[in-house]
Amino acid sequence: MKITSFNPIIATSKCEELVKLFEELGFEQRHHVKNIDGTDMNAVDMKDPNGFRLDIGDVKQLPQDMMFIRMNVDNFEEAYDILIRHGFKNNRGDRTVDAKSSKSATMFSPSGFAISLVQHIKDHD
Repeated sequence: MKITSFNPIIATSKCEELVKLFEELGFEQRHHVKNIDGTDMNAVDMKDPNGFRLDIGDVKQLPQDMMFIRMNVDNFEEAYDILIRHGFKNNRGDRTVDAKSSKSATMFSPSGFAISLVQHIKDHD
């Protein structure tokens, strides 16, 4: 299993404000995903000139911002099994979010930090 990218995610109910803040700090919007898994959640992928990446998740129902680590991998099942062996729990039980372009799960560590585990699917419409 290979990690293909690793960056922070901020989940917030104030997405537009944070996007503007990070644009002022030099980040540009690279990708915008809407209605993730039919949940009405959106995500903005941003990148700065130095190659640093940041995702901002638009999650309206959050009472306060949350931080996650996004970890893209080339083998979802292998990474998932490693995290499970280390005591991580999937916030959806055993379900994953399966989209045309990715498979993902949010995994919480025993101490409380979260990893958004993602495998991008290269062959899709």
